[in-house]
Amino acid sequence: MGFIDTHSHIYGEEFDEDREEVILRAKEAGVEKILLPNINAETIRPMLDLCARHPGYLFPMMGLHPEDVRADYRDVLREMEGELMNPEHPFIAVGEMGLDFYWDKTWCQEQLAALEKQIGWAETYHLPLVIHCRSAHRELVEVMQRHAHAGLKGIFHCFGGTVEEATELLRFEGFMLGIGGILTYKKSTLPETLRQVPLDRIVVETDAPYLAPVPQRGKRNEPAFALHTLRKVAEVYAVSEEEVMEKTNRAFQCVFCAETRKN
Repeated sequence: MGFIDTHSHIYGEEFDEDREEVILRAKEAGVEKILLPNINAETIRPMLDLCARHPGYLFPMMGLHPEDVRADYRDVLREMEGELMNPEHPFIAVGEMGLDFYWDKTWCQEQLAALEKQIGWAETYHLPLVIHCRSAHRELVEVMQRHAHAGLKGIFHCFGGTVEEATELLRFEGFMLGIGGILTYKKSTLPETLRQVPLDRIVVETDAPYLAPVPQRGKRNEPAFALHTLRKVAEVYAVSEEEVMEKTNRAFQCVFCAETRKN
């Protein structure tokens, strides 16, 4: 049995020297699929070109990362929605999108507007959401609550919060928590949090090239390293690696089943 890296940016320049080797290592580690979230207008073509070279293994998303929301965000979103309007589009989710107020709140109102617009895409085009949230939990929940009856599903990417935050997010049925390398860090409180979260409500991710898990911390992250996170999940829940694969794969299917079949 294999497993899925639900969030990886291997189309980025960090992988220009050895991208095909990275994909080969992922397969050798047991990664059955890799989902690629978009970032901005410039990443669309490299992402799609890479996915075209690995059909059925790499799956693209369409979205505008909150840290890339600037004065021209409306034009960027218009271009992105043009891609989604094509009935033959390959995108399996709207993402990576969300809110990030950690470094700078200059564009917070624009981020909120972009978030609302992209949630609207999920509703219109019947796609899951892959949501980035940093230092904006309350604001995100307030927006999501306005769409609570829209039948949305998706992933709260790179979750690293408290039990209370996890409980609040998982009240949105059809959503999972994306768990990555942070789980393995020595000072992380995420293991204690996850013990209060059902195993069938999480998926495994890397966020490559960022946040490599122990024992690879400090290196460029890559999908093969998701195996270290998966093993830590098994330790936290006191279950076998096979059970983690089974349940996280099932959670993945709950969110993405129809989208990955059509690709």
